[in-house]
Amino acid sequence: MRRDSIFYQLFRQYPALLFELLPQLPDRANEYIFESIEVKETAFRIDGVFIPPDPSGIIYICEVQFQLDELLYERMMSEISIYTYRNRERFANWQAVVIYPTRTVEQSRTEMVQELLDTGRIRRIYLDELGKVEELPTGLGLMVLTTLEGDDATTQARGLIDRSLERADIMNLISTIMVYKFSNLSRDEVDAMLGIELQQTRVYQEAKAEGLEIGRQQEKALVIKQLNRKLGNLSPQVQARVLALEIDRIESLGEALLDFTSGADLEAWLSQN
Repeated sequence: MRRDSIFYQLFRQYPALLFELLPQLPDRANEYIFESIEVKETAFRIDGVFIPPDPSGIIYICEVQFQLDELLYERMMSEISIYTYRNRERFANWQAVVIYPTRTVEQSRTEMVQELLDTGRIRRIYLDELGKVEELPTGLGLMVLTTLEGDDATTQARGLIDRSLERADIMNLISTIMVYKFSNLSRDEVDAMLGIELQQTRVYQEAKAEGLEIGRQQEKALVIKQLNRKLGNLSPQVQARVLALEIDRIESLGEALLDFTSGADLEAWLSQN
């Protein structure tokens, strides 16, 4: 599964999501800019760099590590040293965040970076320890979803879909995650398995119905306004009778009122309709 790509999409769309993993938000967290950086001199690539909105802030360097790498921390320190050397003017300090699916894929020897780990300069996040998907904010739930397999992944994906019916961007990410997990299925087949197409259709229908209802109310309000202008202010009782009309009768009234000269004409029309 191409988890680097998944997390790149997550952080690109929601840069502040990284800070939901940390105990304390940096200043102006919502203004950070996410970048994926290649340190060309060494062919190293940093999974994610979160650049502060002004040079007095902290830069956050993120690594997503789902496979055991016994030299991960050493590589990270090389990347960080080169990057900070070449971009020192963009920030005042740095902190690194390593995202693991579980503690089992963390390298065993940490002596060279133990002080950095102890002080929190390098902070480790273990996704399987964040909690249950259904109890987490949607963004963190998506992260945890990348670690699940089989029926458990499908069940949790459907739960996230139910919570995100009006968020096409979230539903698209869920679908992408599941496509990587079920590589033998097409995207259409995965969407059908998750019920995404059905949910999107329902959302569209509900939105369409809501839009139609708003349109009806606006049309009724316009007819009332025209009647008030032509005949003088209508009584609350007469307005209520107009508002109770079906939309086709409102349309007919909008045409008929052009010939009205008094409230009696309106009363006669309502009595006949």
